[in-house]
Amino acid sequence: MDIWQTTQQAVQLLFSGDMALWGIVGVSFSVSLLAISIVLIPALVIGFALAYGKFPGRWLILSLFNTFQSVPTVVIGLLLYMTLSRSGPMGDWKMLFTQQAMIIGQMMICFPILVSMMHAAFQNSDRRAWETALTLGASLPRALMSLMWESRFPLLAAVIAAFSRIITEVGCSMMVGGNILNSTRNIPTAIALESSKGAFAQGVALGMVLLILALGLNFFLSVARGKAHLRTN
Repeated sequence: MDIWQTTQQAVQLLFSGDMALWGIVGVSFSVSLLAISIVLIPALVIGFALAYGKFPGRWLILSLFNTFQSVPTVVIGLLLYMTLSRSGPMGDWKMLFTQQAMIIGQMMICFPILVSMMHAAFQNSDRRAWETALTLGASLPRALMSLMWESRFPLLAAVIAAFSRIITEVGCSMMVGGNILNSTRNIPTAIALESSKGAFAQGVALGMVLLILALGLNFFLSVARGKAHLRTN
């Protein structure tokens, strides 16, 4: 395998507008963006409640979320496969090997990550922002918005980390999606398939998409932090 030649072919695929390649990219982004969008608000509320609330079992719940975020994605895929299969409790829904099943799986993967990291963001925030907003008569949603603004960079880092995890995971997507062309084949499953066939050009091209995404997200976060630091100095 000529690495340089394979890389050239990968770049050509990216800029040639290859429909198969960009169709895979489209599936990957649409599934992952929808999955994280659905769980974002619930994770934000739960993370805040765990950081600022005082109720029995709070630390047990937090420990469970911290444990769930380290569960291998293939295990989540196996449990979801058994649930959605014909003999499973949700077999009548006929969701196995569909994008809906992939979305549910990715929701299960990113939800505990978001809750744990958002809890840490709120836990390390300045409580005076919350208390001052309430003292000035702000409603609970408005006070929460003020606190979120104070913690915007760690919260954004949580979203980026969760999105990066689900858009690159392969185990769950392969098991419940089935890697069906033009339907459930996303970037990680396509890379695994093409590599197993010895066709590395498309796999490298898709890997470049993920690399550019990672660089872009981290660059955006760094620039936003830098601008905020300049304003405060």
